[in-house]
Amino acid sequence: MKTKINTAIETEPLATRVALHPFLAGMHRTQLTLLTDCAIAARFKTGETILREGEFANRCYLIEAGKVVLESVGCLGEPLLIETIGAGDLLGWSWMFPPYVWHFTARAIEPTTAIFFLGTILREYCEKDHSLGYELLKRISAVMVKRLQAAHKQMLSVYSQGTSLEPLIVGPEREQDLSDYD
Repeated sequence: MKTKINTAIETEPLATRVALHPFLAGMHRTQLTLLTDCAIAARFKTGETILREGEFANRCYLIEAGKVVLESVGCLGEPLLIETIGAGDLLGWSWMFPPYVWHFTARAIEPTTAIFFLGTILREYCEKDHSLGYELLKRISAVMVKRLQAAHKQMLSVYSQGTSLEPLIVGPEREQDLSDYD
């Protein structure tokens, strides 16, 4: 059934796919035309790594079908699941903000179709058309907040499983040192 869904999506013209993606809902026709101009269809197999934490961020994807996990390197070097995203979601916002480095690793956990955008072209379009930049920034900011909350929740989950952080207690001998930072 998933293959049929992906095939049905892929038979639609790219302009229609861009215009109907929930992440872009409410954007003006001229903005959608600019985005369609630099859009490319993308497919990922189960287990395929799409983005790798720490590498140069130069693209983003609008997920159309399938599921992708976002992971970060945990304190013991093990992958820590941050969030699972799917149809209607944005994958990759780091292309918009210096130093343009991925903050998470993204891996397809089932066959996934997406719309690919090259970050350098999107940044150029945003510089030329500030209304496009503003619309993308509003949407990306909402995604960033959601991902930050998911990462925070996972961090709390890890520390609530028996590991606790000791409170910082400042004795009189350290108070003077700390007052230098006021």
